[in-house]
Amino acid sequence: MSEKVLLIDDETDFLDIMAERMNNRDIEVTTATSAKKALGLVASESYDAIILDLQMPEMDGLQALEKLKALNPDLQVFLLTWHATVEKGVQAMKLGASDVIEKPADIEMLTER
Repeated sequence: MSEKVLLIDDETDFLDIMAERMNNRDIEVTTATSAKKALGLVASESYDAIILDLQMPEMDGLQALEKLKALNPDLQVFLLTWHATVEKGVQAMKLGASDVIEKPADIEMLTER
């Protein structure tokens, strides 16, 4: 059985490319272009992992991470960002992130995690 991943990013080109690459590795991918949409999906579906962009409009990745973990504390959530800082990384880990990964993410490393 393949893993089930929710990929959340406001950049649709990035979502399409990453979803295709993960599907090619037998990973079932659901995509969302906003944290609000993702929260609705997590409330009704279960996922093995969530990959979440840190910088998004309306609700950023840290706010979304906090809400996702409130829905399910056992979720594995990985944050992606173009602008990783130690401060954001520490904050993300305190909120329960499994890891913070800098974009462009290496697909092999990402799928292993």
